[in-house]
Amino acid sequence: MACRVKAVVLVAALLFPAMVESMVRLYKFSVVMKNATRLCASKPIVTVNGKFPGPTLYAREDDTVIVRVVNHVQHNITIHWHGVRQLRTGWADGPAYITQCPIPTGQSYIYNFTLTGQRGTLLWHAHINWLRATVYGAIVILPKRGIPYPFPKPDKEEIIILGEWWKSDTEAVINQAMQAGVPPNVSDAHTINGHPGPVPNCSSQGTETGLHVESGKTYMLRLINAALNEELFFKIAGHQLTVVEVDASYTKPFKTDTIFIAPGQTTNALLTADQDTGKYLIAISPFMDTIVAVDNQTAIGTLRYEGTHPFTPTSLTAMPPTNATPVTTSFVDSLRSLNSIKYPAKVPLKIDHSLLLAIGVGVNPCATCVNGSRVVADINNVSFVLPVTALLQAHYYKISGVYTDDFPANPPNPYNYTGAGPANMQTMNGTKVYRLGYNSTVQVVFQGTGIIAPESHPTHLHGFNFYAVGKGLGNFDSEKDPKKFNLVDPVERNTLSVPTSGWAAIRFRADNPGVWFLHCHLEVHTTWGLKMAFLVENGEGPSQSLPPSPSDLPKC
Repeated sequence: MACRVKAVVLVAALLFPAMVESMVRLYKFSVVMKNATRLCASKPIVTVNGKFPGPTLYAREDDTVIVRVVNHVQHNITIHWHGVRQLRTGWADGPAYITQCPIPTGQSYIYNFTLTGQRGTLLWHAHINWLRATVYGAIVILPKRGIPYPFPKPDKEEIIILGEWWKSDTEAVINQAMQAGVPPNVSDAHTINGHPGPVPNCSSQGTETGLHVESGKTYMLRLINAALNEELFFKIAGHQLTVVEVDASYTKPFKTDTIFIAPGQTTNALLTADQDTGKYLIAISPFMDTIVAVDNQTAIGTLRYEGTHPFTPTSLTAMPPTNATPVTTSFVDSLRSLNSIKYPAKVPLKIDHSLLLAIGVGVNPCATCVNGSRVVADINNVSFVLPVTALLQAHYYKISGVYTDDFPANPPNPYNYTGAGPANMQTMNGTKVYRLGYNSTVQVVFQGTGIIAPESHPTHLHGFNFYAVGKGLGNFDSEKDPKKFNLVDPVERNTLSVPTSGWAAIRFRADNPGVWFLHCHLEVHTTWGLKMAFLVENGEGPSQSLPPSPSDLPKC
């Protein structure tokens, strides 16, 4: 039976309702500027359809999605469908200068991909410069018709998108920081569905997100962290949450009062309205267990039970301390794949490629910068440089001189990664990829470093889901640590946090030909160069090969 097709077209300023039970669902969007008011200030921001956050894309597992993006702003733009596997559709993945050249002002591009074997919550966002500060939205992938959730069906579902807000233009913030060679200013507030909640010296009218519930009913919260640079805690006063899915992969259910969620990650959690009628605080706050500066503001909203008197006081909740590492550790350790007959955990047991990637920050000379130096980030001492031609285009059409395939599988000069570090903190610049044979199996150990300051790194791999098989503190021990790997039911993700002063190991099968970005989802680290790409070769025959590029692929 043919897959149902959802046609999603980004061209106009109005969102047309989806046609019920239609074979084609047509949405019309547009990338436009809109004047937005937050924190008692107003500024123009880049949006899709004038919405912030942007519109939600709905589809079902195995549906095809067609998205036409038209750029009506002065910035170049791309859209990345974060977590979508993009099987043989790398041309639709979206990271600028990796799989496509950006869409110039006044031009358009059609993204065409199929949601193969995925169901749950993902997100879409801009993937060029810092435009994803305001250009983001939810992707809701429902199960195939007739296929139930592997947990009790909720009475209602709610989308909750967490983000950050700057009073200044974010492109100016990062451009000024890069010119000076110093870290950029942190955000001025966190947001829940675009609103920070009441803040000091600012009217709270229209700035708070509300969630209305009925006593006794169960709600599935689709949580998305769309923040640029900060990992976050999420809590609802007086209520437990049951986690059932992360990154569009089902998990063994577990209860918690605090969800830890990094930029690019999604979490589905069940909330039962089982408390007394009243109002309960919804809150998010940052996690940072080192000396790196964060926006220490707490964004708030309100969960309100039906029948609550307007003047009922709100029940409050204590957020974890900013450096609450035990809370994050407990949450991450509780995540396990469902690993059922219907949803097995297919963890690679035999490994063809084993990589150790040391990730962190360094310092390079800069004659024009304030201190004569520039803060940079790297993987295995390589600060990745974006090319002027997209890597996928260069690979497919054999354009020479764009990249080299000699990305190091191990740090070129090993050192005590979580100790004092080497005396020379300078990195090399390069556009290097690591080549993988089709269907080969890969193990990557991300090793955190402490050259300037140790820090948690939420790391995202495009084009694949992976299994998070292990993690630990200190330097990875290649003899002892693999013996403790979970190869039975490790959580399946597309983004994971590498713990501060520690390491995390993943495994995946390279069954998707193309060029696939891997980078820290803290946008400041990506900007500084903490990124690389895997080049996966074609297999045998058309079904294992990347097709030619679409005719409307933007040109550089």
